[in-house]
Amino acid sequence: MAGHVFHPGHEALHGVTVVVTGQTGASYVGRYHEQVERGVVMHDVAVHDGGSGMSLDDWLARQHKFGIKVEHKQLIVPAAEVAGIRRFAAAPD
Repeated sequence: MAGHVFHPGHEALHGVTVVVTGQTGASYVGRYHEQVERGVVMHDVAVHDGGSGMSLDDWLARQHKFGIKVEHKQLIVPAAEVAGIRRFAAAPD
């Protein structure tokens, strides 16, 4: 249902699994809660910082296939770190 917000009074992405791309090269996958002055509040978050030796695309594909490997129950990605936010979707086959 286009434009439907599950929780009235919240942003359209509230409760949706998203990828937040960071200015530092890190990426964050989790459920979007809200964007506040401090940054983006997320729940059940996994973080890709390049340290795993896996490319971001491969890491995202793995998160999609096996489920998000939660590292943080709640995380605020600082506003200065946020480069972009998009829905988390499977890569095309």
